[in-house]
Amino acid sequence: MIVDWIQEHTSHGASNGGTQRLPRAIGMSLAKELIFSARVLDGQAAKAVGLISHVLEQNQEGDAAYRKALDLAREFLPQGPVAMRVAKLAINQGMEVDLVTGLAIEEACYAQTIPTKDRLEGLLAFKEKRTPRYKGE
Repeated sequence: MIVDWIQEHTSHGASNGGTQRLPRAIGMSLAKELIFSARVLDGQAAKAVGLISHVLEQNQEGDAAYRKALDLAREFLPQGPVAMRVAKLAINQGMEVDLVTGLAIEEACYAQTIPTKDRLEGLLAFKEKRTPRYKGE
């Protein structure tokens, strides 16, 4: 998306989907402002408008982004793999359609988790006040 936006404000006009993706990410008004003005945002400003999730200072080793990605992966890892898979599907497909259709996609995705062993493990672990041991089943 950033590449699309950059291309659009280098006098190439609307191409590569930036005029469609940017408004969905940050809203129509701000997207128009940025595209029409050809303004380039620094990391802090991009984070402030929701274009990126994190702004990091580079560390001595030069791998601050890699380390942040590992931290996020460690945070995601304990979650149920089936639930993560259908949540990703619901988010990705839901963003391409209107809200009512997106909610229907979410419901269909959730229904896929109902018969899984992971769902039962999550409920049991909650009841027993312990960490769930998901297996992706």
